[in-house]
Parts: sequence; C-alpha cells; structure tokens
Amino acid sequence: MNPIELAGLLAAPTESPVRDALRRLAPRTLDALIIEALSATEEAWRRVVVDRVAAFAAGQPGDRSMVAAYFTTVERRTTEGMRVGWSPFVAALTSTEEVPDLRHTSTTATAVPIGEAAMAKEVFADPELAAALNRLAALDPPRHEDVLRVHLPTRQVTHLTP
Repeated sequence: MNPIELAGLLAAPTESPVRDALRRLAPRTLDALIIEALSATEEAWRRVVVDRVAAFAAGQPGDRSMVAAYFTTVERRTTEGMRVGWSPFVAALTSTEEVPDLRHTSTTATAVPIGEAAMAKEVFADPELAAALNRLAALDPPRHEDVLRVHLPTRQVTHLTP
C-alpha cells in the first residue's frame, strides 16, 4: 500500500479492517498516525511534481539539460471563496542554478473567450501535475508572491517565500 492509498483510507475509513483497527487505537496514537500519513502523502505529491516536470523538461527541444523549473501562484475561486494555489503551468525552466526574476509585472489583459481558455487548459495542462500542485497548496498554502522550485538533479521541491 502506498502513502496516498493509506491517507485515503485514514481520511474515510470505510473498509472494515481499517475502521476496526483505528477504533482500537488511543487518541494520541491515532493523531500521530494521521500526522505521519499526511507527511508521507506530501512527499508522494512532491514526487509526482518532480516526475511530471522531468517529463516536461525531457520533451523540450534542444540538448540543454534543465536544472530547475519554477511555478508561480494563481488565485482561484472555490466554494469557500478566493484561494491562492500553484499555477499548473511552468513559469520558467532553467538550465542554471540561478533563480530567474518571476515577479509579477503590469501587463494589458486581453479577454479570452471561454471556449478558447478551456481548450488551452486541456491542450497544455498536465492533470497529474495540476492535482499534485493543488494538494501541495492545500498542505502548505502559498502566498501571492511565493514560488515553487523543482530542482531536477536533486529531485527537491522547495516552497520559496521572498
């Protein structure tokens, strides 16, 4: 059983053996188990992000080896209101260790028809990557100016705050 499956069973313990086992645990032990499962789940989501970014980098033209990819934040409307999360699109892909300038700039916005925006998301977005970024944002919420760095040689995902 992988960490994601374990976390799913702990979040909704409907299977008889899991439910029965959890009922027998002391509250303090149960809390420790949940914390451990969540941290393992966060690591699993980080691995998904690294794998998807590595696949994206490998598909890029040219023979440069990519060192890091960066994601900026995006604000989304949810049922609870506006929420800051990670954009599912790579903001920068670099072949050096230097962090590029990812500050937001003032630009003129052009409205995109709804059909075209949906098509662009369908064509360019990676659903696995988007799901992993959403889960990481839920576990460690970013602020507007934060950046997520995916370092490919070390396979580390780092939440950077300016």
